[in-house]
Amino acid sequence: MASSKAHHATGWAAGCIAAAIVAHAGAGGPWHLGTLFALCMGVCGGTAPDWMEVAWWTRKKRLWIAHRSLTHWGLGWLAALYWSYHALGSNVYAVPAFGFACGGLMHLLADWPNPLGVPWIATRHSLNLWNSGRCDLIIVAGAWVAAFVIADHAWFDGVHTLYAINYVKSLPLHAWLMRAGLPVLS
Repeated sequence: MASSKAHHATGWAAGCIAAAIVAHAGAGGPWHLGTLFALCMGVCGGTAPDWMEVAWWTRKKRLWIAHRSLTHWGLGWLAALYWSYHALGSNVYAVPAFGFACGGLMHLLADWPNPLGVPWIATRHSLNLWNSGRCDLIIVAGAWVAAFVIADHAWFDGVHTLYAINYVKSLPLHAWLMRAGLPVLS
């Protein structure tokens, strides 16, 4: 499990991704309120798999189901994302559902490297890269790079991504990696 701060940061990135896709699909509505709503719901969805496990209707606020069980089920979040994306522009609930599903899926991607893993289809699967709370910077940076690339593609036809790639190629480190025979951006 990534830390709470990492889930909040990746939730903001998921909200930006959802807003860019909603705007690109033309489902933002008047004054782009739908785009703003997708952003807000993406932020909420970024922490949703954890807070949906809490029994808010009781005084003790204990978990009503086991952690990383039903609320962390990847197939459910993917189905919500698929339905809401295809319903953008035709269903009033599609925009908030899309933002929420983007955030929830981002949460699962942040939890995946942990040894506990995430139940994507039937059983848990883990990338087994690091323990909880470690390497959060990698997860947050990856989420924001994805947000940058997707938003750039949606709003600017990817021109800034090409500039960024060309800039990295111009760095001396890039030339050194090529001489060393290591994989680099081409």
